[in-house]
Amino acid sequence: MSPATSGTPLRRRSAVRNAAAAALAAGMLLVTTACTGPGTTAQGQGAATAFRLTDKTPAPAGDVDSFTWSIYAEPTTLDYAHAYDFPPNQILANVCESLLRWNPDLTTSPNLATSYTNPTPTTWVYQIRPGVRFHDGTTLTADDVVASLRRNLDPRTASVWANPFRNVKSVDRTGPLEVTVTLTQPDSTFNKYLAAGPGTVESAATLATSGNDYGNPRTGVNCTGPFSFGSWAPGQSLTLERFGDYWNPALKARAGQVKFVFLNDATTRVNAFQSGEVDGGWMVPADAYAALRDTAAGTLYFGRNTTVADEVVGNLKGPLGDARVRRALLMAIDREGILKAGVGGVGEVAHSLVTDNLWNDAPAATREAIQRDLPRYPYDPAKAKALAAEAGVNGQKVVIATSPLDSQTTIITQAVAQAATAIGLKPQIDSVSAEKYSTLFTDPAAREGVDLFLTFWNTSITDPLDMYGVLRSDAFSNYGGWSDPAFDTAVDRAVAAHDPVEHTAANAEAQRIALRELPWLPLYTQPVSVFLGKRITGVQPSIAYLYYPWAAEIGASG
Repeated sequence: MSPATSGTPLRRRSAVRNAAAAALAAGMLLVTTACTGPGTTAQGQGAATAFRLTDKTPAPAGDVDSFTWSIYAEPTTLDYAHAYDFPPNQILANVCESLLRWNPDLTTSPNLATSYTNPTPTTWVYQIRPGVRFHDGTTLTADDVVASLRRNLDPRTASVWANPFRNVKSVDRTGPLEVTVTLTQPDSTFNKYLAAGPGTVESAATLATSGNDYGNPRTGVNCTGPFSFGSWAPGQSLTLERFGDYWNPALKARAGQVKFVFLNDATTRVNAFQSGEVDGGWMVPADAYAALRDTAAGTLYFGRNTTVADEVVGNLKGPLGDARVRRALLMAIDREGILKAGVGGVGEVAHSLVTDNLWNDAPAATREAIQRDLPRYPYDPAKAKALAAEAGVNGQKVVIATSPLDSQTTIITQAVAQAATAIGLKPQIDSVSAEKYSTLFTDPAAREGVDLFLTFWNTSITDPLDMYGVLRSDAFSNYGGWSDPAFDTAVDRAVAAHDPVEHTAANAEAQRIALRELPWLPLYTQPVSVFLGKRITGVQPSIAYLYYPWAAEIGASG
């Protein structure tokens, strides 16, 4: 099994469609007005449009009976073992809880487990919180935790979270409110994953009763979160109800009800924000930032993210098999221009495959040294062309797979094709349906003949290993089959190292190798976006909304 992989393929972002004319116009903007100046800072200085990150929106003035929330696609299931996309995760985060909690500031804290110990390098012991009730009124026990975690080990479940459990030997009840997890080898990330989907706890009785029907529109789920499953009208909406017996007063729901409305079309979603038809939504279409900043209907906010837009090198048998060509291509991509034309300057050029905030556990001096050690690839088409020529580039074809998801995706694809042409390659853009594009991440056969494809990859824990682990030689998500023994050794060291200094050093070594060899090409980072209508407030904008009960904090504005 491959080390730590819980990344986010392109399917785990807004798969909405904008008008082709808008995409073409934005693409022309990239060609004619691309910016090549210095990158933006954390506050967006020097960008085409300045932005700032908001830790928390204004506190609610009181409770609210209900609010509506737009979501770009209907979930296929609410089964936590199969929830690996923005639509199901942002709903489940308010209904089901994990043993630990990933907070909006990207720290981890106790949740359904009040504490844990690591008495041996291969043993984790969790003390389960007493007095917690499921939505059906039954009481949480160690048996529920065992049944929930073991599902991720069962091949019949086919859990999307199986990989974080790859080193788990057993999950056992060792007391009425105690659970012990035994590993086959030390794993520095296992415990961290229990603050995300892998640590979700459901009623053992509900799992047994529901069987294969668990998590569908008829059965829903039975967890311990601040909201309970209400109803699900397929193709239309899903409703959550406030759970009166929720155990945590600090996160008791301020709203009596939340209605998630499925709005696939981006224009429809933006119009719904402006008209007040819906009260808010995550993942605001980038080409609507300007309009939503100026509307009287509400406020657009940006928050912490762990997402990097990357071009995945899917074929190392062609010209991109030479690392010099990959470096040349990255130097020829006008990433500042992409930011300006694609997302209105709201973001930063990425010099790594992970965001800076994933190094928060490292000492400040160490973080600075890690940034200094990063290989840099500034925009320099002339130097890029010379390097590519040195590597033997002379009109070879490269296939760039894409899908007409939105204008941002179109702009990136055009920019990469322009860069390929600039260094002497012959790009061929293959546009496929969103459904077929998703198979690039799951089916090796679908990647045959594809040299490059785009992903927006976020982590589910605050650890660079969550990204770099997917590039290990035997990792499922190592889509191009890239292999480097020194890199694998660094990843293995990071997995085994619990000491923060050793763990950081191993991660930094893996990063240096990956950025030197570029199996993926980092393009830019972009903050989380959320729109709140004038009726509501209280949310904490952060990528943690995929696992944190964000809706519970929303109440009535003053």
